[in-house]
Amino acid sequence: MYATFWALVPPLVAIALALITKEVYSSLFIGIIVGGLFYSGFNPVGTLNHIFGEGMIAQLSDPYNVGILIFLVFLGIMVSLMNKAGGSAAFGRWASSHVKTRVGAQLSTILLGVLIFIDDYFNCLTVGSVMRPVTDRAKISRAKLAYLIDATAAPVCIIAPISSWAAAVSGFAPEGTNGLLLFIRAIPYNYYALLTLVMMICMVLFKVDFGPMATHEKNALKGDLFTVPAPPYKEDEVVSEKGKVIDLVLPILVLILCCVVGMIYTGGFFDGSSFVDSFANSDASVGLVLGSFVGLFVTIIFYIVRRVLGFRECMSCISDGFKAMVPAITILTLAWTLKSMTDSLGAAEYVASVVEKSAGSLLSFLPAIIFVIAFFLAFATGTSWGTFGILIPITLKVFPIESGNPLAIICVSACMAGAVCGDHCSPISDTTIMSSAGAQCDHIAHVSTQIYYALTCAAVSFVTFIIAGFVHNAVISLLVGIILMICTTFILHKKFPEIKGL
Repeated sequence: MYATFWALVPPLVAIALALITKEVYSSLFIGIIVGGLFYSGFNPVGTLNHIFGEGMIAQLSDPYNVGILIFLVFLGIMVSLMNKAGGSAAFGRWASSHVKTRVGAQLSTILLGVLIFIDDYFNCLTVGSVMRPVTDRAKISRAKLAYLIDATAAPVCIIAPISSWAAAVSGFAPEGTNGLLLFIRAIPYNYYALLTLVMMICMVLFKVDFGPMATHEKNALKGDLFTVPAPPYKEDEVVSEKGKVIDLVLPILVLILCCVVGMIYTGGFFDGSSFVDSFANSDASVGLVLGSFVGLFVTIIFYIVRRVLGFRECMSCISDGFKAMVPAITILTLAWTLKSMTDSLGAAEYVASVVEKSAGSLLSFLPAIIFVIAFFLAFATGTSWGTFGILIPITLKVFPIESGNPLAIICVSACMAGAVCGDHCSPISDTTIMSSAGAQCDHIAHVSTQIYYALTCAAVSFVTFIIAGFVHNAVISLLVGIILMICTTFILHKKFPEIKGL
């Protein structure tokens, strides 16, 4: 079964079960069991050893993964502190007097998501913490908030030259190639990321909602923000009456500043490296942990000095914040374990062979073909970065940069766009999981509502990549893609009646 289509069966089983049963934990674990059975040749002892010893324990001992989990916990504690201090409620009251419409609340969420382009994990949790009070008061469903967060996380990071994603893509470039320059040259051709931003703005302005999202929005207007029987997240019941807007804004600003400093510190900025090089060489996991810890420490001191919260109340938020992140931590752990099952079955080698076989024919259609392959690989494995690592070196082997062939840059962009799109749709993607956590939305509700929007943008992006493969011009193909996206949104606006109250 190694390096065959069977390598992709475990994640496909998990994804199918999650969408059918609406229950993510058992679905992921069944996918893990299938992967373990395939790897061990259906030997029970070998299966258990592979699942737990070589899978789950190995993933939870990986320094990068542990750093992400610690960062999640610190962010959860900060959110709990801001809620209990009354900062979130005060910001919601202030925003409701300035952002008076649902359109304004959604556009504000998009703008904040675009501005926080440093890292997708940081984006998801920060935008969620800041905008939840605003969108709740505007009666916007948590599923819609999760979509807006997710659509401004990876899609924004993948077109931002100063981000952890730029650093990752640069690192996957072959030796002798300027990875950062390659990333920058690929930005105009990254149609899925660019068209996602266009689609979001058009959907908000045209007041279009379709698929399961329309049901969530109708229920939100009636006061039910979750549309699930038992929401997985609960807000703090006891809130300080002394809370002000500054009790949310200052901790968030300190957190952003500290995380930026933490990331460039790990990249050698204070040892003489330039700002851009520091980001390119940064360790996002360590940097975010350092930054979030300092931000948490400053927040606690700030609240105690302001006498908004006492020391005991601050300490009680530690366990509350950890509990709030348990669903995200559990899903992440299972998703990482499932990915290790897929890796051990040779999914990368199988996809590499498929790409190399398709490279010899239909060259003008190759960007669109690579986009689809990257989509399915990221969807099945739940990782954009892993998809970059597999496909970008293969693409540059087929089309070396030094050859001057314009398809080289277009195909690299197709790799990145397809990977982000597949990651966007996948229930086992860590960014998708983080978006659910940031919006405090049921995870399957987020996945099942978002996938209709993501696939709509994917279809337009696919057509745009076909055009780019023939015209080799970023401006012309992007303009065509934008026009197609606006027309598609307008057609959806005419087809699906506007929900009363939007």
